[in-house]
Amino acid sequence: MEYIALAIPLFFLLIGLELAWSAWKGRKVYRFNDGIANLGCGIGSQVVGAFTKTVVFAVYLYLYDNWRLFTLENSMLTWLITFLLVDLLYYWFHRLSHEVNFLWAAHIVHHQSEEYNLSVALRQSWWQGLFSFWFYTPIALLGVHPLTILTVGAFVTLYQFWIHTKAIKDLGWLEWILNTPSHHRVHHGSDPKYIDRNHAGTLIIWDKLFGTFQREEEEPIYGITTPLRTWDPVWANFHYWAELIALARRCGDWRDKLRVFVQRPGWRPQELGGFEGPTRKDRTRYKKFDTEVPRRWMYFAAFQFVVLVGVTAWFLFQQDTIPEMWQWVLGATILWWVMELGMLLDGRRLAFLSVPLRSALLAVVAWMVLPTPIALTLTALLLVAALPAAPLGLKNAVRE
Repeated sequence: MEYIALAIPLFFLLIGLELAWSAWKGRKVYRFNDGIANLGCGIGSQVVGAFTKTVVFAVYLYLYDNWRLFTLENSMLTWLITFLLVDLLYYWFHRLSHEVNFLWAAHIVHHQSEEYNLSVALRQSWWQGLFSFWFYTPIALLGVHPLTILTVGAFVTLYQFWIHTKAIKDLGWLEWILNTPSHHRVHHGSDPKYIDRNHAGTLIIWDKLFGTFQREEEEPIYGITTPLRTWDPVWANFHYWAELIALARRCGDWRDKLRVFVQRPGWRPQELGGFEGPTRKDRTRYKKFDTEVPRRWMYFAAFQFVVLVGVTAWFLFQQDTIPEMWQWVLGATILWWVMELGMLLDGRRLAFLSVPLRSALLAVVAWMVLPTPIALTLTALLLVAALPAAPLGLKNAVRE
């Protein structure tokens, strides 16, 4: 069952409530461009996951069917053991994702936002699932049924949504046991004392047990040590890979070229200056990355985003009814769409040239996979959405 996809309406409801809370308190918790970029990363994660989940599940199922050592019965004890194992293995995967470069490349996306709100919870890497599931394969060998681990894994993931908020200061005695908003705010901090701390999923006891716990003191400076400086979700998912490859190419020794990918973030061979640790940001001079675009561009981006959410939701719930080739075309088109929104929020006029081209491709997909009345309606909607973009794009794209 697609627990995460089914929870999407609840996610948006809670984001709306957090927006209302921030307005009531007079606090600026959200920025439009940052929020759209976060949700764009989340949309891409769901789309990529729609194609990779089959392989991931097949590996677990194969190990369970052919290599399990036991067969655990469906009981409360089994569910409790599974939860503790999943939460513990998540801790180690998450911790190593901050300590090993190629895993950090698959996780860094989640930490790029310089805000801290519920939309950040949905800012997920497109590749993380391809690395994380290997950590859970020992559970298959123990004989935990695939549906059990799917359900427990979804719970551990869903639990972590609500802790991405500033609305809750602390939870009293629960702070000793559970991962809470206070603990997770520390995890998203780029201050040296907060980096690589509080990796827990549900239970904070793992951090206390393994020496990675840090209590929240002053409010963290959120984000990564070197800000991304773009709202483009596609580049957000590739930029650190590009940095690692560039660093590897600069290394003279082939062993150092390999070490680049398995050492800690910041590692460099001595010939390139050695390890480069995080630097403390000056709070008095620190300024978040931002861009200024005309208000009408933001209205246009908001409308495009609403249509994008609708198309993505339809794709996620109807994927099995779509011919395989058109699944790939539609998935790629959605990723193109989130990149287009990033370009728009970056202030790149080229985005307005992209809109009609992407809309035309989406219309082709609609006519190939949908009944004629629905395809006609969607085409009309796409045309209405694209019309404001075409003249502006043709007029101004050459300025880039």
